[in-house]
Amino acid sequence: MADIDKQIDELYQLPLAEFTAARTALAKTLTGDAARQVRALKKPTAVPAAVNQLYWNARSTYDAAMKAGHALRAAQIAALNGKKADVRAATEAHRKAIASAVQRAVQLAAKAELNPNPDQLARMFDALSLAAAAPPTPGRFVDVVAPSGFDALAGITPTTRVHASAQSEPDIETKHAEKRRLEQERREQREAEAQFKTATRDLERARDRVRAARESLERAEADVADAEREVAAARERLKA
Repeated sequence: MADIDKQIDELYQLPLAEFTAARTALAKTLTGDAARQVRALKKPTAVPAAVNQLYWNARSTYDAAMKAGHALRAAQIAALNGKKADVRAATEAHRKAIASAVQRAVQLAAKAELNPNPDQLARMFDALSLAAAAPPTPGRFVDVVAPSGFDALAGITPTTRVHASAQSEPDIETKHAEKRRLEQERREQREAEAQFKTATRDLERARDRVRAARESLERAEADVADAEREVAAARERLKA
């Protein structure tokens, strides 16, 4: 079974264009349940394929995004439980880690001739990093994982510390303060997500400009080469 797991891992490390042929070839070397298991493996779509490439080829970047997400989740839970937590700093660290993961995943995907949507990549990294539990088989993603965000904290009830002498009115004030704080954190989360989307769009536009400039340079170099050939031909005719 360990050998099969290793072989399956190797399938998901391949460029997406090679997956189907490699899966078929592997299945032909196996029999029984192992062969059926391999034949049933799904081919990833572009976004999960890019996440897989990051996991296998830039593990430190993948792990940094997961660690930042776990830290943000822990800070959010602590805040909900009335404990001191720097949610703003955790949110910013998480945003930067996700942006780095998206940028590196896009680079790796481009080498495999993939063009995953950066916004969908960011949402999938969000979902994975903020989840309550790690996925059972990281590196083998086949579908986009839905984002969780604050939904990751579903089922966690904020606790309010109540002293024996406390009356109902202070409890209400505490709940109102907690509600205002959570609303503020949600606003900050939305602002961070909006900033990330803007930065992603700017990055794509910059890449488009670079591609256009490169194409213009190549055309200009071709024109120069043509002109040089014409000059050389004219010089030869003069000599004749």
